[in-house]
Amino acid sequence: MKINQVLLSLLISVSSVGMVGSSTSESIDGVLSWEQLQEVERIERLRKEQFHQDELNRFLNDIGHRESGNRYDIVNPWGYMGRYQFGKSTLKGLGFDVTRKEFLNNPQIQEEAMMALLQHNQRKLQTYIELFDGKTVNGNTITESGILAAAHLGGAGAVKRYFKNGKVFKDAYGTKITSYMTQFSGYDIKLN
Repeated sequence: MKINQVLLSLLISVSSVGMVGSSTSESIDGVLSWEQLQEVERIERLRKEQFHQDELNRFLNDIGHRESGNRYDIVNPWGYMGRYQFGKSTLKGLGFDVTRKEFLNNPQIQEEAMMALLQHNQRKLQTYIELFDGKTVNGNTITESGILAAAHLGGAGAVKRYFKNGKVFKDAYGTKITSYMTQFSGYDIKLN
């Protein structure tokens, strides 16, 4: 990882600055200057952002694989389309007014739709994420990524019903939202 190499290089150079002059941007006696401290903090922030982006990419890849084998051009027997198997009504509700052909031929639209859906579901389910993240419910370890995956499969309403009264939604294939909660738990994603 390039960011870790830059951070390591900066820390090595900063730790050997006891021999450096007395300019305000240089350190004296191995103590970090204000500018150096800011640079270390900036690099650490970038490293964390990259980590969360990598986690999000891994989550999207794994969900895409489960939904369609990561194929953008696929349609299932019930008409769900693309890498993430979107229904026409979900797309319309998210503000994507595209034809089936436009959607299937445009990976960028599919990725934008998935991000819009994740953010929409995160807003709708924020209370449940805050209440249950890290807890075990009916033998399932609950995480934000698992909740968002379950909402992708069955909708935010199905997730709310599960937490309120234990009702487990199944899709047309018989896949339960709880299986998505388990399979996709533990990804350290940050959407905001």
